[in-house]
Amino acid sequence: MEQLTNKEEEVMQALWKLKKAFVKEIVAILPNENHYNTISTIVRNLEDKGYVSYIAYGKTHQYFPIVSKDDYTKRFMNIAMKRYFDNNYKSMVSFFAKEEKISAEELREILDIIEKKQ
Repeated sequence: MEQLTNKEEEVMQALWKLKKAFVKEIVAILPNENHYNTISTIVRNLEDKGYVSYIAYGKTHQYFPIVSKDDYTKRFMNIAMKRYFDNNYKSMVSFFAKEEKISAEELREILDIIEKKQ
């Protein structure tokens, strides 16, 4: 699975949300103004990379993701863990705590989840 560019990820987020869509529907929900042809090119690149497929209706295509959001997230979170935190989850959590991106209450909730799994 090839890593996506930021713009490709943005388009995939839209497709994961819509489940299936024509390019004009993707363009409509993207947060920034985007040109139809640009998004169409990105979707075709995603198809080449194996992330999306389509159903043809004459000359138009309805696209849908063939890589789930969960699979993509797992793959690239693992890469981020190795690259930035040396596979040390304690380092990752402490980083977010120091940056004030996670609260003590959220950490307690995470501990509850971990304890319930055991």
